[in-house]
Amino acid sequence: MMNLQSTTTLANGVQMPWFGLGVFKVQEGQEVMDSVKAAIKAGYRSIDTASVYGNEEGVGQAIRESRVAREELFITTKVWNTQQGYDSTLAAFDQSLSKLGLDYVDLYLVHWPIRAKYKDTWRALEKLYADGKVRAIGVSNFQIDHLEDLLADATVKPMVNQVELHPLLNQLELREYCRAEGIQIEAWAPLAQGHLLDNEVLADIAAHHNKTLPQVILRWDLQNGIVTIPKSVKEERIIANADIFDFELSEDDISRINALNRDQRFGSHPDRFNNE
Repeated sequence: MMNLQSTTTLANGVQMPWFGLGVFKVQEGQEVMDSVKAAIKAGYRSIDTASVYGNEEGVGQAIRESRVAREELFITTKVWNTQQGYDSTLAAFDQSLSKLGLDYVDLYLVHWPIRAKYKDTWRALEKLYADGKVRAIGVSNFQIDHLEDLLADATVKPMVNQVELHPLLNQLELREYCRAEGIQIEAWAPLAQGHLLDNEVLADIAAHHNKTLPQVILRWDLQNGIVTIPKSVKEERIIANADIFDFELSEDDISRINALNRDQRFGSHPDRFNNE
């Protein structure tokens, strides 16, 4: 049976936890420090931040105060759109590393596919990887066409693709493509930013398993081979989100959840997001 510290093996052999804490829109300072420390205390070992979140310093401080050995943790951050390009990405990485107060990052991602820049940005990530400054590299919000374009020139294949993914946007075609290419899919906004909390199908499945509705969604992620990083700033919810390793969804449960797909996004569409 899986547990909170169970991992998936990325294409390069690095172990990445299936479950982690996302800190998008978590305020720098005490709020993000409290969230990260509560998660680590609860047994989380994966923390996902980004330069644009503005809370890398707080994440780093919380890591130090947690007193958990660095090698037990899996820390992800991302290069923002305005920082993309070869030299500017290398500079952005150094800035993120300094803010985090770390010697290396476990996973570094290209935050969005900015078409004029992402190939140069990827070359910079390949250099960081070759130099041993990151243990794994990947992308975020890349669709199949972006990945095909990137792979045409890449020396190192992305190990992770982090995308908006939840029962209303199950990204099945993209998941199948990434699986075939050996790219691990990771879900941001796995709980659809609260838009599923009154869903009758999910509520019925949750009642059957004596679980909460978010726990059912997060369990659906894991049983579909999706790394998931729900966000919360409340310790009790951080603990509850991770309480998903003592039950299993049936094939019927999974089919009912799969049928909820509407290709409905609550974040930006990658082809229409170019916030430089």
